[in-house]
Amino acid sequence: MKARTAPKREGAPKRPVLIVLHQEHSTAGRVGRLLRERGHALDIRRPRFGDPLPTTLAEHAGALIFGGPMSANDGDDFVKTEIEWIGVALAEERPFLGLCLGAQMLAKLLGAPVYAHPEGRAEIGYYPLVPTADGQALAKGLGVPWPSHVYHWHREGFDRPAGTTTLATGDDFPTQAIQVGPRAFGLQFHPEVTHAMMCRWTVRAAERLMLPGAQNRSRQIEGRFMYDPHVSRWLDAFLDHWLQEPDAAAKPAERAKEGGGGPIPSR
Repeated sequence: MKARTAPKREGAPKRPVLIVLHQEHSTAGRVGRLLRERGHALDIRRPRFGDPLPTTLAEHAGALIFGGPMSANDGDDFVKTEIEWIGVALAEERPFLGLCLGAQMLAKLLGAPVYAHPEGRAEIGYYPLVPTADGQALAKGLGVPWPSHVYHWHREGFDRPAGTTTLATGDDFPTQAIQVGPRAFGLQFHPEVTHAMMCRWTVRAAERLMLPGAQNRSRQIEGRFMYDPHVSRWLDAFLDHWLQEPDAAAKPAERAKEGGGGPIPSR
């Protein structure tokens, strides 16, 4: 089934979305395509290679920090800078999304430990995702249930930071999705990965597939055909929710108070 795309709206140009990548040839994958379809330019920054990060997100619709081979525990200056910079998005309550390493950086900023599995296990491939009650409430607002399985490529996980909400859990790495305040999210998995990206990763980093718990290449390809259509639909709906301006969500509520009726969107 073809993924639903947001309708194009006439009016002022939309603000760009800040994209933080960690390797020279990395891309924003499917997330980047969906953002462009919604009319957002991608402001791509690579702090690892000297790109600065903005002091405010006032000129951006939101920000994403993607994954990478490094650890949130590394002492590199760019790692520390990115972790501290997430505080800008949280303080301004702008949409922030951390994917894999980006989620671990978010957790690290908020005081939670980021650590390897005690038995050296990895999640590389498709693994089950179990939404919590709060996650189910979010899915109800999206109109799309969480995927049953999602794509991973990591050897470290994180605990839920104090004051945040767990949206989904897993097995070897229990914390899979968190929400921080009204507009910030961290996902341990990779909904942005395209088929081409998965094929490239499983070839260029084939040695990782030998780690305990990792799935072989053929199983990952099979898993993509089984699970990715649902991941694609979920991501499409999630990005609409993530980019929604607060006043847009408030207007139906205001109409209801005035007797205009209509459902109040879930936040």
